[in-house]
Amino acid sequence: MKAAWAATMLLAGTGMAYAEDTTQYHAADAPIPGAVTHLGNIMPVMMDQSSWFHGILEQAEGRYAPAGTDFRWDGEVWYGTDYDRLWIKSEGTLEKGRLSDGQQDILYSRAISTYWNLQGGVRVDLDDGPTRTWGAFGIQGLALYQFEFQATGYVSDRGRFGARVEGSYDFLLTNRLILQPQAEFNLYTKSDPARQAGAGLSDVDAGLRLRYELWRKFAPYVGVTYSGHLTQARRIVRDQGEKPGSVRFSLGIRSWF
Repeated sequence: MKAAWAATMLLAGTGMAYAEDTTQYHAADAPIPGAVTHLGNIMPVMMDQSSWFHGILEQAEGRYAPAGTDFRWDGEVWYGTDYDRLWIKSEGTLEKGRLSDGQQDILYSRAISTYWNLQGGVRVDLDDGPTRTWGAFGIQGLALYQFEFQATGYVSDRGRFGARVEGSYDFLLTNRLILQPQAEFNLYTKSDPARQAGAGLSDVDAGLRLRYELWRKFAPYVGVTYSGHLTQARRIVRDQGEKPGSVRFSLGIRSWF
């Protein structure tokens, strides 16, 4: 201890002291980082160049009414990155052993912003009715307050034009209990009686579903749904001896991977 104290006093007496390193580093001397790729106004932190496979079964439900029970499905899968994806979508209704409203889509999507994608491809109406083929182009994403929205325009191989607008929103009642209103509208420029499609606003499919997420990837739900034809399509359906619309109690599951 005495030796250390003596050495300290000697250094102080000779004016020697330890000085803090005050070396200045300038930005110009710093190493240059690798280039960052931007796409439009998408922040790099939001994008991932890795490829992923994802699927969701949005609706797999029985729709119950005194006149009978229908089974409805609506799901989609995609593969790709945050920039580019290949989508396959499928929906339809099984009613009294007859498949109707069958729509299958193969689409390519390209991100145009953080929350929006442009989509283009082919739609095929494939069920027990006559087959129709359409070119498809639209936009899909999240609007204000996380409202899921999709609008798609179609042109058929028969020179007809159509459009679909659909949206849904999740109200979180608790961390697991979620209330979801949903609606889908179809419009056409010309009537197609063979597929019960009318010119103008042709049909609507809407529902209010309450689901409980047992796990994040699996949720049973109950709901009330309405599916019906409008304007000219309503007259077409009545002329064929069928009801133009009905309200049903629904029970189903929602799952994703």
